[in-house]
Amino acid sequence: MNKGSGRENQQEREQHCCISHEFLRAANCNPDKIAVIHAAASPSDRKLINGSPSSSYNPPVYEGDGRFTFSEVLASVDSLSSRLRSILDHSDDPHLILPLTSVQPAAEFINAYRPKIIGVYMLPSVEYIISVLSILRIGEAFLPLDPTWPKDRILSVISSSNVGLIIACGSSFNESGIGYYLLDKSHWLIESGICPVLCFSMEERVEDTIGRSNIVCHCENERQRSFCYLMYTSGSTGKPKGVCGTEQGLLNRFLWMQDLYPLHGEELLLFKTSISFIDHLQEFLSAILTACTLVVPPIIELKKNLISIIHFLQAYSISRLTTVPSLMRAVLPALQSQHNVHVRSSLKLLVLSGEVLPLSMWGIISKLFPKISILNLYGSTEVSGDCTYFDCKRLPSILEMNTLESVPIGLPISNCDIVL
Repeated sequence: MNKGSGRENQQEREQHCCISHEFLRAANCNPDKIAVIHAAASPSDRKLINGSPSSSYNPPVYEGDGRFTFSEVLASVDSLSSRLRSILDHSDDPHLILPLTSVQPAAEFINAYRPKIIGVYMLPSVEYIISVLSILRIGEAFLPLDPTWPKDRILSVISSSNVGLIIACGSSFNESGIGYYLLDKSHWLIESGICPVLCFSMEERVEDTIGRSNIVCHCENERQRSFCYLMYTSGSTGKPKGVCGTEQGLLNRFLWMQDLYPLHGEELLLFKTSISFIDHLQEFLSAILTACTLVVPPIIELKKNLISIIHFLQAYSISRLTTVPSLMRAVLPALQSQHNVHVRSSLKLLVLSGEVLPLSMWGIISKLFPKISILNLYGSTEVSGDCTYFDCKRLPSILEMNTLESVPIGLPISNCDIVL
């Protein structure tokens, strides 16, 4: 390794101190650019009212879509982070619903701050993104609470994780059943009285009359938090367990991807992964930190009809897709249709993870998308999502000398080691 280039790379990474500053840079440089599009429904039956399906500098917006600029997202993060800090410091908020019993404060570590855990009870949405960014901004930790989970699982996770506050709402776009998850005082989560709940949405957000938040980003604090998020495993090997993840891990994964497969701000990306899975974090962070436009499809519609994802890929010219091989297998027949030929030209990078990638599937995909880059990633919640990668462009030369049934998981990403 060239030591000089290594030092330069390390110095460059030290400039990326935290996710909050990464977002501030992107938002301040692109205030009027569309950051998030809430797709109303399958765009095949809707009229294009703005832009063209080519670039996020002029992204396509269809009839009924919701759209939010980077300045709007930043203003909402400023406002919500101030409100959260005030609530945690025991101030009142007009949209805060208090439980009947008090919640005990969490203990602190000696040399590191143990952050307060704030649950985020939302589907993928602009509000979810703003909530996560606000929690990171004030130096606390977020806990994704998937509204589609069974009630007992949600209550169990809240109880075992010592959540001090929950942010909840429906999406700012209430089609395709999303309104079902809007909270009011009759909702079972409110009635459970398990902890305080703050209702927040872009439609009813409380305006910050004092302007830009004066909260100092946590990276400037003397004591750093010991973790920035808490995610629960699926429980496939037993009882679900909470995993504490660090901001360094999230940022390292983002910077590694940006080093090798950079986004330039002109791409359109898709936020379609359930918040139950660790992959959803990089799915929206990769867009919001690089000033790309993020399209949020109606999640309930996708759950009902997986094939509908193709309509969004095509209508919005999505250039990157992260998915599991089983979903890719399900949509491959539809992708082979001539009606979806535009997807095959707009999609530039396909990231597959979470399952074994059969060699036969790679063969089908590479023939269907001859110019696409295909990555096979391996990791888990415990390692901030991904720890190894394999670029499938290496496969042809490997197959000349080896017989494989599945695609290798490859090499460690930056700052990761593999111990066998």
